[in-house]
Amino acid sequence: MDVQQLPRGRHRLGRDEVLSSQRGRLLFAMSEAVAEHGYAKTSVAMVLKRAHVSRETFYEHFSNKEECFVAAYDGAAAILATQIGAGLQESSGDRDVVARLNDLLRRYLETLQSEPALARTFLLEVYAAGPTALERRVEVQNRFVELVAFIAGAKDERQKFACEAVVAAVSALVTQRVCAGRTDQLTELEEPLAGLVTELLDAVGISR
Repeated sequence: MDVQQLPRGRHRLGRDEVLSSQRGRLLFAMSEAVAEHGYAKTSVAMVLKRAHVSRETFYEHFSNKEECFVAAYDGAAAILATQIGAGLQESSGDRDVVARLNDLLRRYLETLQSEPALARTFLLEVYAAGPTALERRVEVQNRFVELVAFIAGAKDERQKFACEAVVAAVSALVTQRVCAGRTDQLTELEEPLAGLVTELLDAVGISR
């Protein structure tokens, strides 16, 4: 993630631009602090130090640490969605279902591998951040299932369940690697996971 600092001294930025910059820095700082210390041990003071903003500024944007974390989680989900969306546009057309899903998988793994703090925020620390964060995680997971089902053209409950199983398997295996400190090896999962996706879809009669 790339977050721009405000220019030092006097500047001509409007209030909306200042607030956007401050918020972006706070979200980035939250992700970085949580990735390094874990959600439970991350304090608002740690976030302020990394973001170079005042405590007053923090509370202009968020009511507490949890709210800031949930916003950072939403930001991580948005980054993933942007990367995957770009891949879907590039892989549209005459390409078959498996090829398009493999493109989605590759971009998912590459994005998480290139953004270790995002990966920990998105996959691990969300479990420690309270019920609101967990609800958001379920929503995001369901959107991934809907996306896979759409690409696969799932028509019945059995096929939709297979798509849910695909998303769950990918999430579990990637989370395991991130938890073990092997985020730099995520793209090594591409080939075996692609094979698993093919087998699951073939088993429920989703044609290529």
